[in-house]
Amino acid sequence: MKYLSRIFLLVGAASAAFSAAAECVPVKTGSKEASFFEPAFPGQTRICSVVTKTPVAVTVVVKGLTQPWSLEPLPDGQWIVSEKPGTMRLVSADGKLGSPIAGIPAVDANGQGGLLDIALSPDFKKDRVVYWSFSEPRQGGNGTSVARGVLSADGAKMEQVSVIFRVQPTYNGRLHYGSRLAFGTDGMLYVTTGERSDLQTRPLAQQLNNDLGKVLRIKPDGSPAPDNPFVGKPNALPEVYTYGHRNVQASAFDGKGRLWTIEHGPRGGDELNLIQAGKNYGWPLNSYGIEYSGFRIENSVPQSPGFEQPVYYWDPVIAPSGAQFYSGGEIPEWQGNLFIGALRQARLVRLVLQNDRVIGEEHLLIERGQRIRDVKQGNDGALYVVNDDGELLQLGKKK
Repeated sequence: MKYLSRIFLLVGAASAAFSAAAECVPVKTGSKEASFFEPAFPGQTRICSVVTKTPVAVTVVVKGLTQPWSLEPLPDGQWIVSEKPGTMRLVSADGKLGSPIAGIPAVDANGQGGLLDIALSPDFKKDRVVYWSFSEPRQGGNGTSVARGVLSADGAKMEQVSVIFRVQPTYNGRLHYGSRLAFGTDGMLYVTTGERSDLQTRPLAQQLNNDLGKVLRIKPDGSPAPDNPFVGKPNALPEVYTYGHRNVQASAFDGKGRLWTIEHGPRGGDELNLIQAGKNYGWPLNSYGIEYSGFRIENSVPQSPGFEQPVYYWDPVIAPSGAQFYSGGEIPEWQGNLFIGALRQARLVRLVLQNDRVIGEEHLLIERGQRIRDVKQGNDGALYVVNDDGELLQLGKKK
């Protein structure tokens, strides 16, 4: 009888495990691009899908934006939005679209270039300082640069404008500028860059004597943070914080003050990374993707010693753009979740994390079929996104 009880217990446990496994259905995104690669650990890709139980209302706040790239909520309820061709606008809380803000320097808006991300000074209420990244036209090509200015009291112009940082080297290309900006709790500005895509620039992501394919950490005046990991080391730029990145167009700080980035992979292999000072994130020597041609990336493997593994990766890619950890009260079940804009998959991706691992994934706004360029939390606790159709949308609890 004792042995029969044990058998029933084993059968019951196996049945429960099978049932749990059967309930784990990954989000449907299509066939894998690099089907011969295996993840480094369980749950590193194609995790179980989750569903938001709270009814969500999607409201169009404003239409008519021109290729919006980023947005930030202002303390007075307005939004400041960057537009890729080189303009910024204010959008009022009730959806009125303002005129272009004067005083913005010229951008090189060809290819993936243009006016990119916006970040507000941590003391914006007092100093009204705005930071932005953009592809700057330069002699011999262009490059990602960071500028700052003071938004006038009436919001009509940017004053005291200066370029505080220029990514080096200059390159005559049209792709992979990055770039997201985010202030940490340490008061430093974290700047993400791309490696400019081409075969001749890819190796620069592995070298410390340049700014391409990096996360940079600078002071508000543009100078390197004095305690950066490579300060004083030969053949290394002092602003470099991490390296081995491909093209980071999404970054966000979590509730613990830690920076996460989501970077574009090639064909397969978009990555979610938890950023740690001085670490090498592998590109182009480590990748879960392949060339756009379908061939394997030369001298690249998905895993090898000395390189950080992504916390999570997508194959096929979502083409990430913009990210936000949710801390609002509008939809409590979203607390601590990471939201990521998706360009190729034309949706908003929600990740549920636990102990620095992804345990659930949901795709929202699929029915709209719009490329999500950026996502931010509003002062009201709702989520707001901008899309390539020129809309600013609000996602909140259905009343």
